[in-house]
Amino acid sequence: MATRSLNEVRLIGNLTRDPELRYTPSGTAVCTFSVATNRQWITEGGERKEDVEFHRIVAWQKLAEICGKFLGKGRKVYVAGRLQTRSWTGQDGQQRQTTEIVIDDMIILDSRRDGESQKPALTGDNTKQAEKAEDKSTAAAVKTKKAAATAEEKSTDAATKNTEAQPMSEDVAPDDIPF
Repeated sequence: MATRSLNEVRLIGNLTRDPELRYTPSGTAVCTFSVATNRQWITEGGERKEDVEFHRIVAWQKLAEICGKFLGKGRKVYVAGRLQTRSWTGQDGQQRQTTEIVIDDMIILDSRRDGESQKPALTGDNTKQAEKAEDKSTAAAVKTKKAAATAEEKSTDAATKNTEAQPMSEDVAPDDIPF
């Protein structure tokens, strides 16, 4: 029987540089950026110490596009994903290795700062939630168009039946509101 394992990373920190959004030859989006995390402690001698760790972050597909669009240097983010180690041979023939965090969730924790571009202040959505929201808004637009077309057909049918049109009342009773 196989034993269970867990490879999960969660970080809260600040971006050290602007994200770099690229596309693979097959068209898949990939975004890389770095996040710095700080740790503070007091030594036995009462001296205050601080340590900073830098983490390489990689996002793929829709989440990569979201990161590339909304993140920027200095933004505070929450990221969650898994550790991944890659090895390759550099142009100089040396064997190289890096450990990175491949994320599947990202939340922007700070608000838009003065002078920053017109980016929304908070995404807070993981990729699946963002896609669901897009699907819902598209579905709502389609429903609205269908309802408008149906209402237009009904008004056309009523006009062609030689019925007298009654003037519409501007007053709306609270019971008439559907929500």
